[in-house]
Amino acid sequence: MKRREILGLAGLLPIPLVSFSSTWPQSPISLVTPLASGDAADTAARLMGQELGKLLGASVVVVNKPGAGGSLGTQAVIRAPKDGYTILYAQNSPLTIRRVTDPDSADYNPQKDLTPLGLATRSPSVLVTHKNAPFKTMKEMVEYARKNPGAVRIGNAGPGSVGDISVQLISATTGTQLTSVNYKGAAPAITDLLGGHIDAIILALGAVSAHMRNGALSALAISSKFPEFPDIPTLGQLGYKQEILGVWFGFFMPAGVPQNVIGTVLPALEKVVRNSEIAARLQPVGIVQEWASAEKMSEEIDSEYSAVSKLLKSTPKN
Repeated sequence: MKRREILGLAGLLPIPLVSFSSTWPQSPISLVTPLASGDAADTAARLMGQELGKLLGASVVVVNKPGAGGSLGTQAVIRAPKDGYTILYAQNSPLTIRRVTDPDSADYNPQKDLTPLGLATRSPSVLVTHKNAPFKTMKEMVEYARKNPGAVRIGNAGPGSVGDISVQLISATTGTQLTSVNYKGAAPAITDLLGGHIDAIILALGAVSAHMRNGALSALAISSKFPEFPDIPTLGQLGYKQEILGVWFGFFMPAGVPQNVIGTVLPALEKVVRNSEIAARLQPVGIVQEWASAEKMSEEIDSEYSAVSKLLKSTPKN
């Protein structure tokens, strides 16, 4: 067969997926977040999605898929085509906590079923009390709880939430018996604390920061440092081995996406997360941008999953 004929036949052969991916993206990208629209995390997704679209030269459409504690949206991305046109922006709960508390709905392994891309944001959790509480510091609360087992009632956003798990972690690490009070969301927990019906709450900083600023609520501890409230200590700073769990979000793609697509999207995502204008808009709602590599985020997933697994296996429910 002549060389010209061979080349002609070669033109009829299917082009490998990698060749298609080298021109990625050529169509809109779905940025899936497993939360309802309208909250601070949704705002973050939309701001970062808009900037990501500019950098990649493609439309990025935020798709809200709430349900099952974030597992529904996570599962949707796991099942999505492996072509790079679906990105997950997910919080830690469905990646760690939900896999322990509800393995039927979170029957996946994010390290194998997804491709971790990088850590994007943190929203610290904060332990706050009413200004008239019988304790003003973490040390005083621990002393009070030891003298009054079960008497300190700490509200949270619901069973299995970051706050609920954190109450149990604090109990275990301080040798106290705290009572975790589950609510259907942050708002009713805040209402009951302001009304004096419970002693404290553990919620995302953005949910309670206004009450902290006006002096109605006082902070005892925070999961990670936050620029506006630099004097609130973490449990680690107070000498404890276990921190309160915070909320963090990371970017993922389905497992099996071509490496050249990953190589294209990663630098763009890092630029988005390091964008100072976006950071300035997110800080007032309690969100800090914090880029970390896929490897670092994977380590955090494993560490948090291990801590929650160990806790729930050894600690009876309140």
